[in-house]
Amino acid sequence: MNTMGGPTATRDLVAAVSSELTPTERRIAEAVLAEPTLLAFGTVSDLAGRVRTSRPSVVRFARKLGFDGYTQLQRNARRDLSRRLARPSERIRHEDESGRSVRGVLDSAIASAFEAVQGERLATLAAPFVKAGRVWVLSGETSQAGAHAFHRRLSIVRPGVHLLDEHSMGTDLSGAGSDDAAIVFDFFRYRSRVITASQFLADAGVTIVAVTDSPLSPLVEIADLWCEIEVPAIGPFDSSVPVVAIAESLVSQVARDLHDEATARIDRIEALWEATEVFL
Repeated sequence: MNTMGGPTATRDLVAAVSSELTPTERRIAEAVLAEPTLLAFGTVSDLAGRVRTSRPSVVRFARKLGFDGYTQLQRNARRDLSRRLARPSERIRHEDESGRSVRGVLDSAIASAFEAVQGERLATLAAPFVKAGRVWVLSGETSQAGAHAFHRRLSIVRPGVHLLDEHSMGTDLSGAGSDDAAIVFDFFRYRSRVITASQFLADAGVTIVAVTDSPLSPLVEIADLWCEIEVPAIGPFDSSVPVVAIAESLVSQVARDLHDEATARIDRIEALWEATEVFL
């Protein structure tokens, strides 16, 4: 068991035992150092398959680094990634390393978002929100803009849309059932309560649509439908642009599919706004 006082970087752990690694273990080490998310979010089988070795070999590698097994090594790797990649201060320190402009980064991310919902994919992802009795909206910390955009716009298009707050999540979800659908926005660093709530909804028979940033996201195993988008860092923070683009695209598709129901509801809301003098 690793007895160090806190999480130690995987690179440092590998360096400490580098002279003791077998050729197979060295290939495993090279893979996890080249692609840290593979170790942080992949399974033993994912890593073994990438390196073309056996699962026991991966477990022996974890033990050689001082851990009881793969799960403990993975937990350490997640903390390591969280510290290195997600701290806003670190992003400020390294933001100029790629040489890409903000516009270039956002152009790429927006292209990624539209690619994720091209063709029939958009209609497929939107379909559960057309038919559902209620729609639940969840998000992690860095994806709130997408959740709020989706909730606000879809609430105008159709009734029964609920934005979940983690403080009242238990009460809100107690009546969720198989006639409902949920959309979950979450990116690395994945929010534990969002994953737990998503699993609860899935167990209750709710159709889950996930918008996330990796095939290794924990939401992928829970969701009935999911799409992957690029979420770049703009300065110290994750950009909200691509997730809002996805949210607005989905609502637009739902409005097209509901058509007469959507237009009737929008007309009623507009009439109420006019009667209550919401706008100048």
